[in-house]
Amino acid sequence: MADQFDLVIIGGGPGGYAAAFYAASAGMTVALVEKDTIGGTCLNRGCIPAKAFLETAAMRRHVEHAKDFGIDSVIGVTDFAVAQARKQKIVNGLVKGLTGLTKNKKVAYHLGVGSLGADKTVTVTAADGTTTQLRGNNVVLAAGSVPRTIPGFEIGGPIMTSDEVLMLDRIPARIAVIGGGAIGCEFASTFIDLGSQVTILEGLPKILPGLDADVANVVVRSFQKKKIDIRTGVSVTGHTPTASGGTVVSFGDGETLEVDAVIVSVGRRPFADNLGLGATQVKVSDRGFVEVNEYCATTENGVYAIGDLINTPQLAHVAYAEAILVVKHMLGETAIPVDYDRVPWAIYCHPEVAWAGPGEEAAIAAGHDVLVAKHQFRANSRAQILGEIDGLVKIIAKKNPDGTAGQVLGVHMVGPWVTEQLAAGYLAVNWEASVEEIAHFIQPHPSLSELFGETVMSLTGRGINV
Repeated sequence: MADQFDLVIIGGGPGGYAAAFYAASAGMTVALVEKDTIGGTCLNRGCIPAKAFLETAAMRRHVEHAKDFGIDSVIGVTDFAVAQARKQKIVNGLVKGLTGLTKNKKVAYHLGVGSLGADKTVTVTAADGTTTQLRGNNVVLAAGSVPRTIPGFEIGGPIMTSDEVLMLDRIPARIAVIGGGAIGCEFASTFIDLGSQVTILEGLPKILPGLDADVANVVVRSFQKKKIDIRTGVSVTGHTPTASGGTVVSFGDGETLEVDAVIVSVGRRPFADNLGLGATQVKVSDRGFVEVNEYCATTENGVYAIGDLINTPQLAHVAYAEAILVVKHMLGETAIPVDYDRVPWAIYCHPEVAWAGPGEEAAIAAGHDVLVAKHQFRANSRAQILGEIDGLVKIIAKKNPDGTAGQVLGVHMVGPWVTEQLAAGYLAVNWEASVEEIAHFIQPHPSLSELFGETVMSLTGRGINV
């Protein structure tokens, strides 16, 4: 006989554990199935480890510029094994915390591979081959994603995805990053600041495709100042290993590049491989995504799918939102679908990037008549104090019939700590606030966030420092 629960969840990443804890808080009986370690990719092999290494890179960058602040310093060798150990300590602590929450919230935690059969029955296969049957009144599929690879670049030796890079205990001297998206740019930023030579190889005409052009251009200029070699519009055709343990990457029109490591960063694919689903009515697209409606409900009653398993932004906080949505929906409560066009985005390279809502080009393409204001951090007093003046705040607003600026459509930022500054812009976009309404709010001085307030104020036709 299968153990009975109100909710059974397959996958213990951000979407899965958020659904488990939120449902348990609502009084539901919950079982959570995870094949590896609770926290999933984000905590163990993604967001958290990557940001820990970015902070190591930032620390080295700060020391390099200490003399600008009147402090003598000597840059020694970066012991990446220590950084790796620090990263792992952070991860282990967070994993321990999540494990504790499963006990505190009385979530039944099952370690093994979960597959969904008929009648919402989940079979959990442990590492030793033993199986357990769970049955849920509702089931959430949250199996996540895995890195995509490219032909001719089998993982091993100098060829790595984000999984392998985040386990390094050394800093490769020469690195090729294949892919100039968010993840690729974060790795490029990390390793250039740690002293590596870095080349980005991107098949599209520019890195960070999809970003507002003004924001992307700031990142490009900053990367170029750091001596990151950016090659765009090139196809990577293969590689030839060298006797020293590195490899020679072939790309473009017969060009080659000898490196010590290759980071393949061409996105992630949904990981529905072990879910079974053959005895269910759940549909999977040609691209491997589980198909859902606006409430993340699949084509089988009572079965939902969230996170990287569905074709929505691959962001941990989006998975959190989807987890809350599906629990409310299965409880019959008011459930508001996620507005994916207005979710917050963050890229943690240096300089950081953050935005919510469409960029200028996207807003115009959507048929909006817009007014735009953009102002540089170099004019901001706090940015000057920090010595971090590269970047800008850009606001896209609807143009009223009388020619004035109205509803704020998009807020796009690049510069110091913008991932921590986006909250006001995110609220403005999602509450459909107008320029006049936001301009009434007072910003602390001196602060980086002043630039958002002053940029909004400039759209009223009047400004102070801009």
